[in-house]
Amino acid sequence: MLLDEPTEGLAPVIVQQIGHTIRRLKAEGFTILLVEQNFRFAASVADRHYVMERGRIVDHIPADRIAAEMPRLKEHLGV
Repeated sequence: MLLDEPTEGLAPVIVQQIGHTIRRLKAEGFTILLVEQNFRFAASVADRHYVMERGRIVDHIPADRIAAEMPRLKEHLGV
């Protein structure tokens, strides 16, 4: 399943429902490709994170390494 910016412009309660649905689909065995600018949301549902710049993947961080890699990730995201 491909989801492109599913949280854009939505109320926080709807974003929570989308997150719940994505986690349920993952548990049922679905493969989901999520394109999302909302890092907090993406971090809550993703197993792997790929950073793209100008259409190219410039970094890959597994979910279990996000906390340790935040300085590097902040450089990419400009946060």
